[in-house]
Amino acid sequence: MLAQLPRITRPDGAPIRVLFVDDEVTLTRLVSLALAYEGWIVDVAHTGHDALELVATARPDVVVLDIMLPDIDGITVLRRLRESGSAAPTLFLTARDSVDDRIIGLTAGGDDYMTKPFSLEELVARLRGLLRRIVHAPAEGQRLQVGDLVLDERSYETSRGDEPIALTTTEFELLRYLMRNPNHVVSRAQILENVWHYDFAGKASIVDLYISYLRRKIDRDRTPLIHTVRGVGYMLRSPA
Repeated sequence: MLAQLPRITRPDGAPIRVLFVDDEVTLTRLVSLALAYEGWIVDVAHTGHDALELVATARPDVVVLDIMLPDIDGITVLRRLRESGSAAPTLFLTARDSVDDRIIGLTAGGDDYMTKPFSLEELVARLRGLLRRIVHAPAEGQRLQVGDLVLDERSYETSRGDEPIALTTTEFELLRYLMRNPNHVVSRAQILENVWHYDFAGKASIVDLYISYLRRKIDRDRTPLIHTVRGVGYMLRSPA
């Protein structure tokens, strides 16, 4: 049985709503029971088209999405969700475990990635981590600046110099953590704990992947701000 942790709810006290998209009926029942134990409402879709219809009516707080679906694939589903304006954190749960599959899924706007078979406890922990961004968002955001890089927590806008930079939700959260700790080395474990809110062994590769995404958007053709401290972690440092 899953350990009972403090309940997570929407800021107004309403239950968290999860959209679980997978064509395996037995699996959806099992996961739905585990998530219901958390006090969450679970909406299930077995096809991509059903998922897109549910998003409009259920307005989920978080999405669990398989990549291999019988009609349209999960990558396409997520892209359409993002195009429709849905910013719900999304975790891919799939049997496809190649590095290329993970990169494609996260680049499409996914926030995390788990492969089957999986632990229910880990799935719940990762979803709780994603949901903490909603529940514990700063009441009063501030404007962070390192060199010519600016991040506005209130408007969720980022720019370097005069150029706006479009970031996914996870990229924004990672950059915010780095900018709150300028000129300090932060380890992968610290980033996992403070951005993804879990510390499972062997998952540090997701940190390296997202750091590479940030570098492409922030440091490409510019003086680098994000630095690797070999064997330790990463540091955001203003140019000398």
